[in-house]
Amino acid sequence: MQIKPILAALRRHKAGTVLIVLQIALTLAIVCNALFIIQQRLAHLSEPTGIDEANLFVLSNQWAGEPMSKAQIDAQIRADVAALRQLPSVLDAAPSNAYPLRGGGWDTFIGLTPEQVQPTSDAAVYLGDEHLLDALGVKLIAGRNFRADEVGSVGLRENVIPPVVIVTRELAHRLYPDGSALGKPLYAMSATPSTIIGIVERLQTQSVDAWQQAYAYQAMLWPLRGAWSSGLYYIVRARPGQRDAAMREAPKALYAQNRQRIFDAGDGGSFAQIRARAYERDRGMAILMGVISAVLLAITAAGIVGLTSFWVGQRRKQIGVRRALGARQRDILGYFLTENLLITGGGVLLGLLLAVGMNLWLVVRFSMQPISPAYLGIGVLLLLLLGQGAVLAPALKAARVPPVEATRSV
Repeated sequence: MQIKPILAALRRHKAGTVLIVLQIALTLAIVCNALFIIQQRLAHLSEPTGIDEANLFVLSNQWAGEPMSKAQIDAQIRADVAALRQLPSVLDAAPSNAYPLRGGGWDTFIGLTPEQVQPTSDAAVYLGDEHLLDALGVKLIAGRNFRADEVGSVGLRENVIPPVVIVTRELAHRLYPDGSALGKPLYAMSATPSTIIGIVERLQTQSVDAWQQAYAYQAMLWPLRGAWSSGLYYIVRARPGQRDAAMREAPKALYAQNRQRIFDAGDGGSFAQIRARAYERDRGMAILMGVISAVLLAITAAGIVGLTSFWVGQRRKQIGVRRALGARQRDILGYFLTENLLITGGGVLLGLLLAVGMNLWLVVRFSMQPISPAYLGIGVLLLLLLGQGAVLAPALKAARVPPVEATRSV
């Protein structure tokens, strides 16, 4: 197939050629970045929390009726978790101020010296008693758990720094990269030190927002029960296969202790429900990007089909002349496929530049990761296949033009 006649024909149809090249380029730029965003969002959806999600559920509890003192609330909390632990379907339970994937909660800056101005790291804070580790199902890889005598209570406006803490492996490594975190102090926005007595393998923070990703697994547990009227959570770990039964029995057991309470149905629930709420925006973004990509690809394919069909209609007499001079159907088919490949190739080259430029803007503006070259390659291959597939029908129609067309008037 000679390229020179094809280029000459394209120069006679500059407007249509330029428009379809620009359409292909814009589609490639958007689709490459959209596919990369979709992959990132889907990977975000499956990030592990480090807890026993299959058997966990959370009850969001707040007190109603007459206000209670801190001592009364603390006593009621201890009675509640004792009742939960006695349920046949429950393995363990603990009170806390938050839970992974909640969307927000306590966090604090961490330093290694009391006079430190710039923090070494940031960490999420989970309050709980000596049962919190087992209730969450996290794995202790070094040190020990809290003892019952180390657990205290804290009011809503009280500033209490516990003498001992348990941290995640990632936080321990951030604070003490040489691996000597166990038994070492940390300072949580206070001049009072806390000693690291245990290290857990993994525990995700409450937030899944993009700004939190650098600290996603930097968390610590404090041996404190939060004694306040709202924003209190009971983390309950059911025995394997008995989560649904435990979810039915737990509210009844708590009402038996005190009916002056309200459970917030929109906060807590099973971890399947919690994960669905936490990643709702990511899932929605992935779906939206997928729909946009599909629509753009469909519009681009339709544009290629329409333009090639128009050109075939204009060139019927020329095609007939070529057929009369001995051109075979596959020669005509090859002509239009090659012509379209040149157009698509030009759009793809321009689209690669646009895709990289768009990604650089997203990196600077929204702190996204640089696009992987693999997604550029996938986008290029997708557009080339789409272009050749879209032109096939009108090209076959052109190949079926009979030689007699050369004798007809235009």
